Amino acid sequence: MASIPELVDPSHTAVICHEMQRAVVGDLARPGWQTAEAVQRAGVIPATARVLDAARRAGIRVIHCAAAFRPDHVGSFANTPMLEGLLSDPGYLLVDTPDVEPVGELWDRARDVVMHRFHGMTSFAGTELDWLLKSVGATTVVVTGVSLNRGVTGTVIEAVNYGYRVVVARDCVVGYPAEYGDLVIEHTLAALAWITTGDQLVSCW
Repeated sequence: MASIPELVDPSHTAVICHEMQRAVVGDLARPGWQTAEAVQRAGVIPATARVLDAARRAGIRVIHCAAAFRPDHVGSFANTPMLEGLLSDPGYLLVDTPDVEPVGELWDRARDVVMHRFHGMTSFAGTELDWLLKSVGATTVVVTGVSLNRGVTGTVIEAVNYGYRVVVARDCVVGYPAEYGDLVIEHTLAALAWITTGDQLVSCW
């Protein structure tokens, strides 16, 4: 089995930061929003910030994959209970607003790529992510962000489908309740991705 240092060699690695947005998990998140509360309790933002800083120092590209909607909702579908609820608020996660910006601690405006998604539940759904990864020579992706309930798990599966090897730092992702997130890592993601910690990634880079 490949080792973590081999897998995350900077020459062929990119980092995906999934939906770590201001109105999802940051300063603009709504009170009581479960994802934001889970991120705060688990300390995901500072753990992820350390990993992203180390990645940039090593020359690894960081790609923020953000959910966003047009004001007229063209391109978006209310085809799940969750999306139906989100789209019922005409002002939520509108493209080109602060809502969809990456959390400040995680964003290097000069170097990072920010990619918006108007539909679907994963970073690959109807986006240019695969082309972006290929353009930087990535064969391994490190997936960070929220949540293990849906988006992170789906993105890991899609990355495997597209032929990438996937690494997940367990302290840079979260689900809710916390016990459920742990079960997803143990019983689903551990078969699809190499599981590590943020500290190990930092030490590699």
